[in-house]
Amino acid sequence: MKTDQFGKMLAFLRQLEHARIAYRLRQSRDDAIMVWINVPGERWEVEFLEDGDIDVEIFRSDGHIHDEAALEDLFARFSDAGSPAGGEPVQR
Repeated sequence: MKTDQFGKMLAFLRQLEHARIAYRLRQSRDDAIMVWINVPGERWEVEFLEDGDIDVEIFRSDGHIHDEAALEDLFARFSDAGSPAGGEPVQR
């Protein structure tokens, strides 16, 4: 197991603050804390895992701006409306 993961995360947060890069802390897994970073054209998800690993996932925009018709695709592909929860909004 890698040591001082908390210290690494705090140093990373200080580095973001110093660079004036906005971020949010989230938790979507039981064994990790995520630093969610939005910068122009990109979203970064940096997860500090309990076992000491750091996972980084980067989502980049292709630069194409869609109109509101794209929202139909969003709901067609990702809606849980038919789920047992009866389409109640899900907190993620």
